Amino acid sequence: MLTETKRIGWLEGIIEAVHDGILVIDQYGIVTLINEEYTNITGVKKQQIIGKPLVDVRPGALLPTVLKTGKPREGVFRKEKDREYVVDMAPIYEKNDIIGAVSVCKSIPEVYELAKELKKSKQRVSQLEKTVGRMYQAKYTFSDIIGNNRALKKVVHQAKKVSASDLNILITGESGTGKELFAQAIHQESNRKYYPFIPVNCAAIPSSLLESELFGYEEGAFTSSKRDGKIGLFELANKGTLFLDEIGDMPLDLQAKLLRVLQEGTFRKIGGLKELQTDVRIIAATNKNLRNMVQKERFREDLFYRINTVQLPIPPLRERKDDIPELISSMLTTQSSHLLDESVKRIFLTYDWPGNIRELKNTIHYAVNMAEDEVIMIDHLPETMKIPNLQKQKHLDNLTFQSLDDLLKETERKVITETLYDTGITVKGKKLAANRLGISLASLYNKIAKLKIDL
Repeated sequence: MLTETKRIGWLEGIIEAVHDGILVIDQYGIVTLINEEYTNITGVKKQQIIGKPLVDVRPGALLPTVLKTGKPREGVFRKEKDREYVVDMAPIYEKNDIIGAVSVCKSIPEVYELAKELKKSKQRVSQLEKTVGRMYQAKYTFSDIIGNNRALKKVVHQAKKVSASDLNILITGESGTGKELFAQAIHQESNRKYYPFIPVNCAAIPSSLLESELFGYEEGAFTSSKRDGKIGLFELANKGTLFLDEIGDMPLDLQAKLLRVLQEGTFRKIGGLKELQTDVRIIAATNKNLRNMVQKERFREDLFYRINTVQLPIPPLRERKDDIPELISSMLTTQSSHLLDESVKRIFLTYDWPGNIRELKNTIHYAVNMAEDEVIMIDHLPETMKIPNLQKQKHLDNLTFQSLDDLLKETERKVITETLYDTGITVKGKKLAANRLGISLASLYNKIAKLKIDL
């Protein structure tokens, strides 16, 4: 147990450690205690005030009124000569009796600084609210991925397996194949689904601005910077998913900074000194061959292996033409009750779709708006779909299909033939072709025989 003397000394030590000015009066209005900070703020020294009535030393003091009424006061502005400060006052109770009162004061410069910090905090919250309000939330799930093509289903199966992990993922595929659809579906299937999904197209943002978009910047970081700075996407995406689309277009110097974030989980804003923590899952996507870019020193090898923990290759539409009827049906169901003329169906199944599903969707949308009735004819298709050269037109005219099954077989024959032409017809080439087509080597041999493909 502390003796009374030690207890008082202990309490006085605590009061001296407080960074605010403290003054205490007893029930008779006599000053019993002040700390050094009170002297620093008001200029009144202990020998001038201790043991004296407060009103004698500080005429106009309000603390005796608080002692008398028992009502606290807050934010009272005081000025003594050239010293300005703000005071909070409150009575001191022992059980139900008032036995004194305490005054806590802060200097005006300190109050200004606190007000400034509070204003910045409010501005930061406002900025966050506006940014989050505009933020792109994931809306697609795996159920929105349409198709039963074997290669596609294999990728979907793999994507579902890795969704629950925090592994970084690289989605590869041509433009328009649905890479962001997969990214959103993975996010929706993960433990991060209740947190932000934020996409950024590395090719669409100028390299000079991409760094500030990703990491943000502090106030005054550069000439044209916003007054209150900027919140970066890594900060906004904390605990969620950051989708870096077209990552192959990211500048090399920025690749190094991205690598550091992935390794350390920390980053600095432009112009900032403080290290900020972030917990973000990266899903990257590209339509470029990053391995070739690494060999040509246009993409960092260490970053490639960091983001390529899991690679999901999305097949182009020309390699999954068996899904076209289902895709068309889905698109028409959501847009209208239109039907395709048989000649249009043939074009859709023989066209190579360089723009992939995006091009198919745009074509359907265009044709629906051009059609004068419920049937979409060739004349309703975009010019790019109307076979720009005579050779292709002649080829179409010579095609005589008895059923949709015949047309699919012809398409399958064409895809297999073109793939084998690219890989070669050796055993090794056929294995590579089977892998690209998403089928077994035995299935490839069966199809070659069944479709009577002449090698």
